[in-house]
Amino acid sequence: MRLNRLDERSFYMQKINQHQKAFKEQIEKSRQDLGKRPEWLKVKLPTGDNYTDVKNLMRRQKLNTVCEEARCPNIAECWNHRSATFMILGDTCTRSCGFCNVKLGIPNELDLNEPYRVVESVIELDLRHVVITSVNRDELKDGGATIFKECVRLIRERKPDCTVEILIPDFKGDENAFEIIMQSPPDILNHNLETVPRLYHAVRPQAKYERSLNLIRWFKSKGLKTKSGIMVGIGEKPEEVIELMKDLVNHGCDILTIGQYLQPTKQHLPVDRFVTPEEFRMYKEEGLKMGFKIVESAPLVRSSYHADQHARAIFSND
Repeated sequence: MRLNRLDERSFYMQKINQHQKAFKEQIEKSRQDLGKRPEWLKVKLPTGDNYTDVKNLMRRQKLNTVCEEARCPNIAECWNHRSATFMILGDTCTRSCGFCNVKLGIPNELDLNEPYRVVESVIELDLRHVVITSVNRDELKDGGATIFKECVRLIRERKPDCTVEILIPDFKGDENAFEIIMQSPPDILNHNLETVPRLYHAVRPQAKYERSLNLIRWFKSKGLKTKSGIMVGIGEKPEEVIELMKDLVNHGCDILTIGQYLQPTKQHLPVDRFVTPEEFRMYKEEGLKMGFKIVESAPLVRSSYHADQHARAIFSND
């Protein structure tokens, strides 16, 4: 008997969860007690007038931010600089990545007015650089590419002095979705690899390492500045990180971000180790030698950290 769509998805999710559970158990058995978080991973509680203003704006416009959904440790710093990463296509993801705190489930109906609220917020915050990301919407024919395109188009039209960075899903490798993005291309195209290929089954079970690399290469071939990000401390080895960095450079990646993985809840994959600041500095030095234009590598770095500075730097060097 053929399973219907919901039953098929439920069966698939059960298999994924079993694999992730086995991976979690493997890490828990092999690692030493990590103890308390080291000093370099401690952050202040988010406060400040600008922080409150940005938070109120997001609620008023009924918008989501990856800053909140992913529990970003830099939310206080970024929001107090009146900078935020908008998360479009709703707040419910169709994928079950083992590290991510975004809600998993069947998404709500697509909100076609969302791009207008995004651009109104960009104008109100008077941003010079904006980052737009999204949940995965694998149930949509174009994966949500049209909404990305509309966000960029409206910002170009109404806030032309603002550079635009989009952090996109892989759209299952569909070049039709890529072409939609290029109808109103961003200044920077970001797509995260997240981790080394050996860990993909547990960390990004519905993604493919080579597919993500090929996405970077495809957009680079269209003349865009490209960016990617990974997290460390989730079970990878340093030599695997170096190989991943080489792969990204060879596929045309200009900017790389590297940060420490922090477990959002006990239901997510555990932290394997706390990576030292010295190791992060090593990745930055090696990355610049390889040919990356910019490498942001430190314990609290996330994909959008210092994104406005990266944009100014990479375009000033052209």
